[in-house]
Amino acid sequence: MADPQGAGTATADRPDSQRHQQQQRREGGIIPRLARAAREVEGSVQRGAASRSARAKLQAAAMLVREERTRVKGDAGLGHERRAEELKRLDGIALILGKAASRDPSLLPLLGEGAPPSAAAQEARRTMLQAAGIEVEPEPQPVPDPVATIELERQVVPSSVEAQQLASPFLAPDLDVPRRAPKPDRLAGFDLLDPLFHSFEYGADGTAATMELPEGVDRFTPRGLELMRHQAQLVGAVSDGHRSFLLADEPGLGKTAQALIAAEAAGAFPLLVVSPSVVKMNWAREAERWIPGRSVSIVQGDGARLDGFADVIVINYEVLDRHVGWLRRHGFQGLVVDEAHFIKNTTSKRSRHVLDIAASIRARHGRPLLMALTGTPLINDIEDFRAIWQLLGWIDGRQPNAELTDALEATHLTPMDSAFYRAARHAVVDMGIVRRRKVDVASDIPARTIADLPVELDAVAARSIREAERELAARLVARYDRAVAARTEPTDGIDLALVRRIATSEVDGDDGAGSGENVFRLVRQIGTAKAALAADYAAQLARSVGKVVLFAKHVDAMDIAERTLAERGLKTVSIRGDQTPAVRQAAIDAFVNDPTVAVAVCSLTAAGIGINLQVASNMVLAELSWTDAEQTQAIDRIHRIGQSMPVTVWRIVAAHTVDTRIAELLDSKAGLAQAALDGIEQDATSVDMRLETLVTLLEQTLRERG
Repeated sequence: MADPQGAGTATADRPDSQRHQQQQRREGGIIPRLARAAREVEGSVQRGAASRSARAKLQAAAMLVREERTRVKGDAGLGHERRAEELKRLDGIALILGKAASRDPSLLPLLGEGAPPSAAAQEARRTMLQAAGIEVEPEPQPVPDPVATIELERQVVPSSVEAQQLASPFLAPDLDVPRRAPKPDRLAGFDLLDPLFHSFEYGADGTAATMELPEGVDRFTPRGLELMRHQAQLVGAVSDGHRSFLLADEPGLGKTAQALIAAEAAGAFPLLVVSPSVVKMNWAREAERWIPGRSVSIVQGDGARLDGFADVIVINYEVLDRHVGWLRRHGFQGLVVDEAHFIKNTTSKRSRHVLDIAASIRARHGRPLLMALTGTPLINDIEDFRAIWQLLGWIDGRQPNAELTDALEATHLTPMDSAFYRAARHAVVDMGIVRRRKVDVASDIPARTIADLPVELDAVAARSIREAERELAARLVARYDRAVAARTEPTDGIDLALVRRIATSEVDGDDGAGSGENVFRLVRQIGTAKAALAADYAAQLARSVGKVVLFAKHVDAMDIAERTLAERGLKTVSIRGDQTPAVRQAAIDAFVNDPTVAVAVCSLTAAGIGINLQVASNMVLAELSWTDAEQTQAIDRIHRIGQSMPVTVWRIVAAHTVDTRIAELLDSKAGLAQAALDGIEQDATSVDMRLETLVTLLEQTLRERG
């Protein structure tokens, strides 16, 4: 392994120098010196605080132990027994260093691979190498890392990540899979990247851009869940050993589940997921569902609450610049980049961060799982492929990798041959491009799917809503306490009947409060806070699958959604209650007939009946309804006779608010309605969701109070 700290490296320019140094190392010249340094450090710590020279020796020894482990694993001249013996000796040295550092906690940071070496440690390293008869070059001038130098003052390392790094101080690269440089033969001298990009324009032969997939594998799916056939096929490819994918399925076909089960099949943990902020909570929720034995943690802000030992770490693009340093060194064995078209501009900071993290993972692990997820791999032109292919390691920015080069050489064609483009397209597709449309797998998916998308609200809005919930809960609790205090008989536990009466009074508006937040204002406030996030997601869908319908309940939420979509460069129409019939019909006609109109922003109450929007098969519910019937009527604007595509409804739910309870009540009421229609006897009766929301809020607050 190259010295990560930029310290002097062994001279390797001349073959005789290489042979000499290999011989010196095989004779064990360096390992006894490392053992002696470790004992000296141990003795210094036992006598008291470690001296300056002991600290330098500890850091130098730790650096050399990592280098020697890498060398021993990669030395083809070593026999199996000799290799095992040297690795055992190095592990013993590492154990001594670790025990010594545990006696003096100030030494622990020096063991980490990312710790910058002091001048004394660099000098101690050079001295040990020279004493072992190994020549070292003068220390080269450090080359600035183009990513690490970006806004260094913003870089953070969460405390739990520091703990994780200290727990694994001797993390070494995986050398089990040999790394090959591309060796073109008849293609030598050709610039291959442009022809590869253009092969998707000139080489299309009417076949889908999807690699051939094996039979599906379902054994990694948790009990009680089932993958659809197209999902299981991708997992089958991972089970067969494939490790890089451009998964470009249309939204609604379960890319998230495929990626998570693929990680389980590949054993690619810890796994890093990079996603837009609007879907990062959904990634955490889906991970808990599809890989329930794995721990999941989300990076929020500076990562104060992050679990650095988690199996799955989810981070959004917007905060990558603060965390890219430790993410590069964390030892991830898998990377999933959601909405990967976000990195199409290879010169942007966002793209550079993601590509740098991917490069560090590939450098450390021979066969990591790398997945780029996007329903829109091409935004502007064919060059948008460049960043994604580089992320996956198929190209390095200048040429294809060894595997792709071999596939191109096997065609016996060059870019001078017209047949090259078709063959090149197939070669790239076989690297791992998977694209399925709803229409391709319509028989596998339900005719209508409602998918909840939990979102984290803006910090300011979240604080305001939490305060509003506290005010509402406090008023309800005060009324409950007054009623209990007025009784002559003591109350044992929580009086659920009284809780319901107070909640009913609040819904009916006869509490006489006259001030403060009520549940109606609270839900409206949540809807307004969600509107921009819902519009953002609608914009992503529109770019992936075409026309989208967005429903909101309140005018202010519709206004925010329309402004956000306009800022994203999307053309919209609006269907509201204050429109004349002529204006309303003109908006519907424009959405149905004008291909440039991407999103219809509709009122949940005014546009929920009497219109046909089935030109779209994807809907975003920016705000929740108080009745299942109102929600169903809205969905039926696109899920109706004549709809040839399965319909997917994305319901935006504000996490950690009463929004989650309302979503649960909507689902339970829908279940009751369906059971009644099917003639199934039910114990439960229909519910008023406003009432039940307040009952839940009051009861939960009373229980927390004890």
